[in-house]
This record gives sequence, structure tokens and C-alpha cells, in this order.
Amino acid sequence: MKYDYLVVGAGLYGAVFACEAKKAGKSVLVIDKRPNIAGNVYTEEVEGINVHVYGAHIFHTNNKKVWDYITQYAEFNRFTNSPVANYKGELYSLPFNMYTFNKMWGVVTPEEAAAKIEEQRKEAGITDPKNLEEQAISLVGRDIFEKLVKGYTEKQWGRDCKDLPAFIIKRLPVRLTFDNNYFNALYQGIPMGGYTKMVANLLDGIEVRLNVDYLENKAELDALAEKVVYTGPIDAYFDYKLGTLEYRSVRFETEVLDKPNFQGNAAVNYTDRETPWTRIIEHKWFEFGTQPKTVISREYSSEWKPGDEPYYPVNDEKNGALYQQYKALADKEEKIIFGGRLGEYKYYDMDAVIASALDMCEKELK
Repeated sequence: MKYDYLVVGAGLYGAVFACEAKKAGKSVLVIDKRPNIAGNVYTEEVEGINVHVYGAHIFHTNNKKVWDYITQYAEFNRFTNSPVANYKGELYSLPFNMYTFNKMWGVVTPEEAAAKIEEQRKEAGITDPKNLEEQAISLVGRDIFEKLVKGYTEKQWGRDCKDLPAFIIKRLPVRLTFDNNYFNALYQGIPMGGYTKMVANLLDGIEVRLNVDYLENKAELDALAEKVVYTGPIDAYFDYKLGTLEYRSVRFETEVLDKPNFQGNAAVNYTDRETPWTRIIEHKWFEFGTQPKTVISREYSSEWKPGDEPYYPVNDEKNGALYQQYKALADKEEKIIFGGRLGEYKYYDMDAVIASALDMCEKELK
């Protein structure tokens, strides 16, 4: 055995674990099947702009332990996520706040906005929301649901809002103030110089091998280390023998434009059903860019199929039950630790991935 730990995947979970294991005096090898480190938070410099290759990643947390930890490896700017919704050329503020309600209904006071939402909730006659559509109408009224929620959500999930569970939209911020800060987290920002630089700092001094497919070379790679930290898809590890877990995937069309400003905001969501993309990201605004050119990415949501990049777990009953069966198999694996978004089949914000990895380190490396 050459290493104490083989870490499969150089994303956030793998990088944090490897970093802590090295600090604890352990020998570590990190492998990734991609040609780059940083997993889905990978950023690539184009025209002096750090492009979020796998979609927008905005760091936000209320967890001081996580913030104190990650700021050792990157300096964060003060970027605040304030997306804009574009419905057929009408622009609305996201999160839903007094700017949104004023534009939608002409209301000026919080009292008038609350009354309008209540009036539309009563008209709909919803007391116990059974699905996403009913939950959204009871939160923000029918007008906002129809213009700003319905089309976007159906593009995002590829399903009718009536067929989606209510809980998906429960975390939607609705504010009777003029606060445009989507997350309202105590700490938020973007690492200056990009996420790839931050992950490189975590992996400093650790052996990393890229373009290595763990599952294709499993026997010889397992023989290198006492234990394996696996952050790939849990069903792939077991060769899909119980069936395939479902994901939503995302594809991006990215282009460089010979102009300094395309949309004036980092994220604009296209909420009508007819526009094929869900949103356009203009990457330079994550770091208050002043470059003469700009880079934009149109984001398209799609049903996942093998070979595609898995993004969002489909957290319905069927997939939840299948994951539990895979987890039971994983729990029997003595040498393998399963972690991260794919290893735990879980939608994780970045801070929660870091917290989960640190918790595992405390158990494993003590």
C-alpha cells in the first residue's frame, strides 16, 4: 500500500478531505477522470474573465466554521446574488420583493402587496398545497406564479408544476421589503481569481492525477491505498445493478462577445416557456469585471442520460427508495467512504459539501 487514502474526485469534497488528511500526516493520492481539478466549481480564464464552466456558483453560508475554513484558501469578494427575471421583455426583481410587486401590480406599500397575495391565494382556494403549483400560488399569488415561476420551473425540471412536489419551492425567498439579496446569508461572495485557484490551494503539495477513470481501473487503484474516498455517482460504483438513479442535467452554450456589457447583471432568468434556455450568465459581473469583452453562457436544462453530466438529483419517492438500497450496499463496504453530491445522491450547496467533508475528516482522521 503506497497511500493511506485514495481520493476519487478533485471537487470540493475530495479536495477538502485530501487537504485535511495531509495535515493529519496521511499520504494521499487524488485522481479525477476530467482533465482538470475543481469538479463542477471549475473556472477557466477566458479574455481575463473567470468563466464558471459548469454553471454559476455563488458561495453563501451562515456557517462560521465553514467560512473560517475556506477563507484560508481564497480571498472572497463581496458579490451579492441579485438575479433579474425576464418575462417576454418585462424585467422583474428576484428574489420576489417590493420591486417585483410594484412592477407586477403597481402596489407601493408592503400592506398592499400582502393584501394582493392574500386576495389571489383566496381566489385559488388553496388551503393545503399538494404540489408545486399550489404551493407557489399560496406563497406569491397567481400572477407571479404564471409569469415568473411556471415557465422557468417547467423548463428546469421537464415536468408540469402540478407534477412536482411542493417542497421544491418552499425555500423561495418572498420579501415585503426592497432587499434584493437573494441568499441573505451572513457570508457570501466569489473567490477572487476563481474557484479553480481556491481548489488548487486546497490541493497544494498533494499528488493529483487527472484523466484517470477510477471505475475502469478500480482493482489496480484500490491496491494503492488503505482506504478510498469516493465522490462519484453511487449507482455507477455498484455498476447500476439495482437500476439507475435519475438526475436533471444542464448544458451550456458559451460565447465571447466583443462588447463590454451584454445584460448588466450576472444572472438573468428567462421565465417564459417559449425561450428555450432557463437563464443567461454573464461571468464578468461575478468579479465586477472591467474587461473590454464579455463572456455569456446560455443554460439549458435537460433530462439526464448516461454519458451526460449529472447535476441535480431527482428527489422523488422512487429515486429516494433506490438510493437507500444503494446506501445499504455502500454501508457494507469497509474500505470505501462515499461522500459529496454524487456519492450521497444529494443536492448540496457548496458550504454544505465543505461541512460534510469536514465532519467526515473529524470522524475518520481523529
